[in-house]
Amino acid sequence: MNSHNEVLCSGTVGAIVTCPLEVLKTRLQSSGLTLRPVFQVQLGTLSGTGVIRPGTVTPGLLQVLRSILEKEGPRSLFRGLGPNLVGVAPSRAIYFAAYSKSKEMFNGLFVPNSGVVHMSSAGIAAFVTNSLMNPVWMVKTRMQLEKKSRGEKKMNALQCARYVYKTEGIRGFYRGLTASYAGISETMICFLIYETLKKHLASSQFTPNSEKEKGASDFLSLMMAAAFSKGCASCIAYPHEVIRTRLREEGSKYKYFFQTGRLIAVEEGYAAFYRGLVPQLIKQIPNTAIVLSTYELIVHLLGDSK
Repeated sequence: MNSHNEVLCSGTVGAIVTCPLEVLKTRLQSSGLTLRPVFQVQLGTLSGTGVIRPGTVTPGLLQVLRSILEKEGPRSLFRGLGPNLVGVAPSRAIYFAAYSKSKEMFNGLFVPNSGVVHMSSAGIAAFVTNSLMNPVWMVKTRMQLEKKSRGEKKMNALQCARYVYKTEGIRGFYRGLTASYAGISETMICFLIYETLKKHLASSQFTPNSEKEKGASDFLSLMMAAAFSKGCASCIAYPHEVIRTRLREEGSKYKYFFQTGRLIAVEEGYAAFYRGLVPQLIKQIPNTAIVLSTYELIVHLLGDSK
């Protein structure tokens, strides 16, 4: 019971600390991001006259941060924190319950506790969690996208939920769910890379006393492996996040997963699929490294105490 409380506590602290990163990520992903017009001068070949061609530049992380602080005030960096905190405990609880249940089932089908078992269980747990928690995350995204100047009244979570229901009905709460399902691949990719790296690390450490003591260097290398796995997986699967944010925008032209992907590619180019990746990596990598390496440490300590 105690460890469960610790998980929830660390999840809550994590949600508060990383909230500004999440707001920045969501804003960068949205179609409402104001592109700054830039005039590129191209020199004519013979006459030497310059041709001015208009183009656009996507504002970076710091520009978006400055703009939020100036126009909306620092409190806007914590938009959506309410639904996030409400969602942390149930989503972890649902995930762990679904994970252990499916692990029991897969252990009967495959080699017990093998990579396939872990990966399939993680996939099913993510599927169940996404399906049940989507309404909460939908409200969170909507709140983060709301741009109101200082002094203007901002919607709280309940008002936002009521507004979604009034304008779009129950279906409105499930916008972006298909993109979340696509994002399950990230969990699996991360796990595959991590397991592969772990095998390599295990085979390269055949020192006689390695059984006795799991040194700090061991632990550090597992942490690095976890961070690397998450980084790779995030980069590969990241476009689904941008598509999900677009699907959740109010009154949007984005209707379905593939249609949204096509529209973004045509209108903004493929680089748009990676907008907001920097805050995402800053937020995810340390978190995953800590979670996975702590898990390894607990497994190791439990193994020792037997």
